Amino acid sequence: MKVHTEYLTVHTQRRYDWVHLTPQIEDIVARSGVQDGMVLVNPMHITASVFVNDHEHGLLEDFGRWLERLAPHDPDPKAYAHHRTGEDNADAHLKRQLMGREACLAITAGKLDLGTWEAVYYGEFDGRRDKRVLVKVLGI
Repeated sequence: MKVHTEYLTVHTQRRYDWVHLTPQIEDIVARSGVQDGMVLVNPMHITASVFVNDHEHGLLEDFGRWLERLAPHDPDPKAYAHHRTGEDNADAHLKRQLMGREACLAITAGKLDLGTWEAVYYGEFDGRRDKRVLVKVLGI
């Protein structure tokens, strides 16, 4: 079995953003030499998410509005119990839970085996600083 690990660095200029990762993941899979296996994509941060969905800008806007309704950003120390620790990012933790932690994707014939409209995204909910994404490829 082959194992190949790389780390991506994501730095968003905004607190809240989406980053399309599919091309970078495809490149890492190609470098790994794995023909049949899996790739794990993990944001390694508790206020970020990796998920698979449609590569369509309007849907990303919809996700943003939906998440903000469910877990609105409010830095007021009274808004969330988590803020009593001195943090102001409870909404980012909640948004991550809603969008998911990581993605595990199939590799077939040396390529990501995604559906027709599927794409890999990094969701940033407390950005404006460097964050790492683990990409671990396993297979034969």
